Amino acid sequence: MAFDFKKEYRAFYLPGNKPEIVTVPPASFIAVRGSGDPNEEGGAYQKAVGILYAVAYTLRMSRKADHRIEGFFDYVVPPLEGFWQQDGVDGVDYTRKEVFRWISVIRLPDFIAREDFRWAVDEASRKKKVDCSAAEFLTVDEGLCVQIMHMGPFDDEPATVALMDEYLTANGYVNDFSETRRHHEIYLSDARRVPPEKWRTVIRHPIRKK
Repeated sequence: MAFDFKKEYRAFYLPGNKPEIVTVPPASFIAVRGSGDPNEEGGAYQKAVGILYAVAYTLRMSRKADHRIEGFFDYVVPPLEGFWQQDGVDGVDYTRKEVFRWISVIRLPDFIAREDFRWAVDEASRKKKVDCSAAEFLTVDEGLCVQIMHMGPFDDEPATVALMDEYLTANGYVNDFSETRRHHEIYLSDARRVPPEKWRTVIRHPIRKK
């Protein structure tokens, strides 16, 4: 059976509907950076997601392309994730999507080396006829965080974030946003097939002791 990150690392992909504190270990990702409203039809964010999946599935199917990756084992491509930031805002202002600065990512298995990543970017560009040169190999060490499972549309997230903030206050923590520590979302639902009221999104914030 293929390795599934969501099942093997449940503590980081399947939290409950109440805030919880976790220490997230370093992980590497395929990443594309950009800015602007993620809902813009044909915009930079949607193009970035296309690049991510092109590279992710090229790596996943590398054996069929006769590219041998040391330590490779069968796995399910992990879910799409995003790190979000706005200048002058702690966390996210959902009414100002046009000023987002984002890093859209898909997690990489630990056995993917940088040379394998570079091969996949070139191979995906060639086979998919898509310029994937914007993709980068990014390692993120999130460390101490608070997280929760949000159920429903993205625009309803402020109420869930308020629960997280109340929990931090009650337990002696504060948010710790910075240029490198951002609002983080993990998208567990296929928005094309699942109605918005059933969307599942992990929301994770960097924190520190007060």
